[in-house]
Amino acid sequence: MYPPPPPAPHRDFISVTLSLGESYDNSKSRRRRSCWRKWKQLSRLQRNVILFLMGFLILCGFLSYLQAADQWKALSSRPAEEQKMKPEIPPVLPAPQKERAKPEDVPDLVPQKRLRHFRRGPPHLQIRAPNTVSKDGTEGDAKEEETALGNAQQEENTQRTIISWRGAVIEPEQATELPSRRAEASTKPPFLAPRIFKESGPPNERQKGVIEAFLHAWKGYQKFAWGHDELKPVSKTFSEWFGLGLTLIDALDTMWILGLKEEFNEARNWVSKKLDFQKNVDVNLFESTIRILGGLLSTYHLSGDSLFLRKAEDFGKRLMPAFTTPSKIPYSDVNIGTGFAHSPQWTSDSTVAEVTSIQLEFRELSRLTGNKKFQEAVEEVTKHIHSLSGKKDGLVPMFINTNSGFFTHPGVFTVGARADSYYEYLLKQWIQGGKKETELMEDYVKAIEGIKTHLLRHSQPGKLTFVGELAHGRFSAKMDHLVCFLPGTLALGVHHGLPADHMDLAQALMETCYQMNRQMETGLSPEIAHFNMYPRADHKDVEVKPADRHNLLRPETVESLFYLYRVTGDRKYQDWGWEILQSFNKYTRVPSGGYSSINNVQNSQKPDPRDKMESFFVGETLKYLYLLFSDDLELLSLDTCVFNTEAHPLPIWAPA
Repeated sequence: MYPPPPPAPHRDFISVTLSLGESYDNSKSRRRRSCWRKWKQLSRLQRNVILFLMGFLILCGFLSYLQAADQWKALSSRPAEEQKMKPEIPPVLPAPQKERAKPEDVPDLVPQKRLRHFRRGPPHLQIRAPNTVSKDGTEGDAKEEETALGNAQQEENTQRTIISWRGAVIEPEQATELPSRRAEASTKPPFLAPRIFKESGPPNERQKGVIEAFLHAWKGYQKFAWGHDELKPVSKTFSEWFGLGLTLIDALDTMWILGLKEEFNEARNWVSKKLDFQKNVDVNLFESTIRILGGLLSTYHLSGDSLFLRKAEDFGKRLMPAFTTPSKIPYSDVNIGTGFAHSPQWTSDSTVAEVTSIQLEFRELSRLTGNKKFQEAVEEVTKHIHSLSGKKDGLVPMFINTNSGFFTHPGVFTVGARADSYYEYLLKQWIQGGKKETELMEDYVKAIEGIKTHLLRHSQPGKLTFVGELAHGRFSAKMDHLVCFLPGTLALGVHHGLPADHMDLAQALMETCYQMNRQMETGLSPEIAHFNMYPRADHKDVEVKPADRHNLLRPETVESLFYLYRVTGDRKYQDWGWEILQSFNKYTRVPSGGYSSINNVQNSQKPDPRDKMESFFVGETLKYLYLLFSDDLELLSLDTCVFNTEAHPLPIWAPA
């Protein structure tokens, strides 16, 4: 046995770590070095992704801060007097006779907390076959209106309401909430509409052709899209934009004018029982004003039925929050259920045509209700545009900022999309008001001279007169079909005493618009035409790019044909309109019911339907054709009514 080894000697020692210039900090520096090592261990792709996400979050936070700052600035800059508006104004016209129907008001709008924000454009609604709707006259209106009134009053008494204003929750203000029914009862003069429509004789053969076309369009709408915004005739279904029965409302006065009383009464029953504006949905201020508000006001004047005036007033009140901007230039969109108004998500601009083409309707609504806030809001816009710099000999840019109130994108001038109806409404407001507002007429005449100077050219080889566009001094030979409203507007001005040489231009442009249809294989105009300005072999005057050759069943050409015939009496304009109606029947008619816009006006063999019937086809196009073919020049006389830009006739105000 070997003896065990001796134990190791015991040694005491102390381990000391020296750190020059550093003190104990609970290892924070060590953790920092550890994080840095982990960062360096990441791949370049991983580091780039992390840096991108951090930058994106910082940018979003910065933009949110700017938006919140603008919102609070808008709130703080609102003048105190706007909050104290009282719905009190004497009627512009002498009060007509007392209204024959019930004088009670529509239910008050109860502002609600915003539930969720809808993007600009059509709401997402399920597309399905429409339910069967009762169409049995007008029974039950009184009971439903009383129930609605009771519900609104009960809700007002039991709920403390708030309004969401661009993300900030504030208490309701008088500028945006609806006055109570009792408060307005003493200021609203109830009366029957002055009649602007006199029954005409039996329709002639061409008018019967328009009636047949309307009934075919209406058959498709009744069968596949009843109560919805627009018919999709090829797929036999419907599409929604606002969810407010847009085609039905747009067509109400057309049915009355065409003498289709049975169809009118069915639609009236739907308006009475189904049309409800208390919906959490965004509507475009311009489109809903000219189609819905204009359609309801026009139908009230034609029929004398107070239901349409009550609906118009309710809807007009729901649009008013759009005007609560720092500049008083209205937002483009407003939620008619919550009162939340806003610009499109991508810009704070509105188009000039949109903010200056709602005046006829709001002014008339003030005249009928005695509530001056509608007229004041839109006339403030008109005065503001009148005083702005940035115009070019009366021509205006296409965009205006709702915050600053100034034109944006200066130097670009057109009479087409985004500017067209500005010029139209200058003249028509002057006519509507009894030709007293001379600044409107002067702005219109100056603008026509600006068009002659800067935008007018002649094509080759036919020397057609056309209106182009100007961008920063550079001329473009591009003309929207929308510009074809101009010949009719010029003729209307001459009818009301404006310079006679405007008629020469009107007739020349009317020929051009006719050729935009005639030179196409289908006989229908493209959405946009380009004109050949230089002599070239085998080239027509009108040239069309592939992206522009669609036709949306627009009314502008037949609208101007109507005015030119009324002013000149030349029957060639009736013949041109008849040709266009035949082309609609041949290339856009859908056998099962309805008419469809088409993709290619240059292919008569395959026009390629787009499967959509715009509401303005029954609201404008067919209405103007019917009036164009009328032997009675007093049918909606140009001396007693003025048509809004959606072809809804409103009365010219008589002298007090």
